[in-house]
Amino acid sequence: MFGIVRPCSHRLGEGLKTQWMAHLCGLCLALRGDHGQFARVVTNYDGLLISVLTEAQAERATGWRRTAGPCPLRGMRTASVAQGEGARLAAAVSLVLASAKVRDHVADGDGLLARKPVALAARRVAASWGRAGARTGSDVGFDTAVLVDAVDRQIGIEALAGPGTPILTVTEPTETATAAAFAHTAVLAGRPGNAVPLAEAGRLFGRLAHLLDAVEDREADAAAGAWNPLTATGTSLTEARRLADDALHGIRLALREAEFTDSRLAHVLLAHELGRSVDRAFGTSGCGHAVGGSHAADGSLDALDSLGSPGGAVLLGPEGSFGPPPQHGGNPYVGGGNPFGGGPSAQPPAPGKRGFWAGCAAAIGLCCTCKVCCADEYEGPWSRKKREGCLNNCDCDCGCCEACKCCECCECCSCCDCGL
Repeated sequence: MFGIVRPCSHRLGEGLKTQWMAHLCGLCLALRGDHGQFARVVTNYDGLLISVLTEAQAERATGWRRTAGPCPLRGMRTASVAQGEGARLAAAVSLVLASAKVRDHVADGDGLLARKPVALAARRVAASWGRAGARTGSDVGFDTAVLVDAVDRQIGIEALAGPGTPILTVTEPTETATAAAFAHTAVLAGRPGNAVPLAEAGRLFGRLAHLLDAVEDREADAAAGAWNPLTATGTSLTEARRLADDALHGIRLALREAEFTDSRLAHVLLAHELGRSVDRAFGTSGCGHAVGGSHAADGSLDALDSLGSPGGAVLLGPEGSFGPPPQHGGNPYVGGGNPFGGGPSAQPPAPGKRGFWAGCAAAIGLCCTCKVCCADEYEGPWSRKKREGCLNNCDCDCGCCEACKCCECCECCSCCDCGL
């Protein structure tokens, strides 16, 4: 499963964790119920936000939950799961966007998709998902054409983008797509007055998703020679962080303007966990609004731009520590040294991504062994990035939002009296 909002279960608490899992399983089962078992592979953490927002606005009534049977991903346990139009809208959006992502990988010739037979099969799967998402969207009154149009425009914008192109020009199609999806939750919940503020929250969420994806993939894209919006437009990490913090602040303001029946889970995910996602992507624990784009609390954001560069003035360690600039032509491991401590041995290089079929085999293994939900940490089947299990009780710092410690501009804890 993929997505940028991946909360730790002990921060949610037992009640909110149960609700979160109900929406996650509800999205997965909505995909299976309408489109078959294979469609469940597009289940993602961000898609369930659509279901969460719909239920948060709706009047309390029966029919929002049902008891699902045992599932390997839940350790063969039954569970109360979300159902209804919110889950189906989340499924429709997930299918259409997954279809676009597959087509994009085919166009780029990534991995095995460079081979014509595999590319042909992938195109057929993508086309099938696109049609299925359109059908489900129509059933709940949502026109997925806005998503398809955004994807088509994205391809053209990326083809024309270059140094000096505003990064927000590149993120606009994603913003438009997520704004439409967020706004339609107000229609499904019977609160049309919420459409405008939720559209704004969705627009900024789309911006954040695009930016964080670009930040996390920047080094891998550079190594593979793949297109990356930050590299293509010449946008620094300092500027990307500033835009991410502004978007996060705008989402919190937009949520204040909407009326909810029970906003607890939506608020925790979009006002708190989203901030942690930003910190995780940038490898920091503060915001990017300081003079000169740096913060003493978490290290210089400018230093992030210098990582891997022979001329960088500082080296940011895994715990935010600083060391001297790498020597030997930018290779900090030449001569047997280890800049992060722990002896003279060099750090092993990060494992490369798996191919399509190898990733499928790994994904099946994760599902059959329940690691996706029950393991503290597991390796992503395709990306090989470390992921936390859905039910993981991690030992990270769960204090109040770290951003508040470094500046007053990130109004994380002041956005409500929730005490989080």
